[in-house]
Amino acid sequence: MSRIAYVNGAYLRLADAAVHVEDRGFQFADGVYEVVYRHAGRLVDMDLHLARLARSLGELALTAPVGRPALLAILAEVARRNRLHSGLLYIQVTRGSAPRLHSFPPAGTPSTLVVTMRRAAPFPASVDAWHAAAITLPDQRWARCDIKSVSLLPNVLGREAARQAGAQEAIFFDREGMVTEGAATSVFIVDADGVLRTRALGPEILPGCTRAALLAQLADRGVAVHARAFSVDELRAAREIFITAATSFVKPITRLDGAPVGDGTPGPVARQLFGFMAAHVTLGRNSA
Repeated sequence: MSRIAYVNGAYLRLADAAVHVEDRGFQFADGVYEVVYRHAGRLVDMDLHLARLARSLGELALTAPVGRPALLAILAEVARRNRLHSGLLYIQVTRGSAPRLHSFPPAGTPSTLVVTMRRAAPFPASVDAWHAAAITLPDQRWARCDIKSVSLLPNVLGREAARQAGAQEAIFFDREGMVTEGAATSVFIVDADGVLRTRALGPEILPGCTRAALLAQLADRGVAVHARAFSVDELRAAREIFITAATSFVKPITRLDGAPVGDGTPGPVARQLFGFMAAHVTLGRNSA
C-alpha cells in the first residue's frame, strides 16, 4: 500500500507529494513542526503538542494554515488513508513559497502545511529491552531551542556522531559545561545524592511534551523533581540517566561515552517512571 501525505489541501501518494522549490522551509528552514504518537487511535498528549505548535508559530510570526478542528480532521484522515491505528504523525508548517528573499514574503502569502504518517514500534513491553547508549557533545544549535524549528542540522550531526560511536543519542552541553538536552530528547538524571533533576525551561531547551506529561504525573504523586541544571561531570557521576520524547517515552541511558551508567542496567527510578508512562500512553490515564 502506498503511503499517503497531506500537502496544502490534497491527499497524495508520498511519491507524488511535493512542495514548491521556493518554499521557505526548503530555502531557509523557515518553519516549525510537531511529532505526535498515535496509539490505538488516540493522539497521545495532543493538547500539549497543539499548544507547543501554536507557541512555535507565534514566536516566528508564522500564520497557522488551518484551525484546530481542521487540523485534527486532517490528522485523522491521514491516519485513515494510511490504515494505521498506531504510528507517528508529522506536522510541518512553513511560511509558504515566495521569491527567495531573506525578509518575510508579502502579507497573505499562504503557509505550507504538510502532514505525513509512518509506522512506529508499539510501546515497549519492558524497560529491560528499552534502554540506550549516549555520547556527550558541545551544543552548537541556535539561541532559541525552545522553538520547534525545522532547522535541525546540529541535531542531525549529533545523532550521526552517536550512531558512529555505537550509541543512539547525543546529549548536548553548553559553553559553561552544563547539560542542555539530547539531540531529540529531554534529559533527566538521578544525581549522586539521589535527587531527580532536569533542566528548567528556557530558550536553551525545547519544552518537551512528554517531559511535561511526565512532570505532571510526578506532581500528582508528590514525587519531587528539581528543575535545576547539571553539569557534564554531574551527568557522568549520575546514578541514573534517562531521556524522554514522543518516540522515546521514558528511555534509560545505561552507557554514556562508552562507560556504564550506574551498574549498566535501567535503574529503579527509571523503571518506576517507565511504568507511569506505560499507563499514560497505553491506557490514557495515570497509573495508581
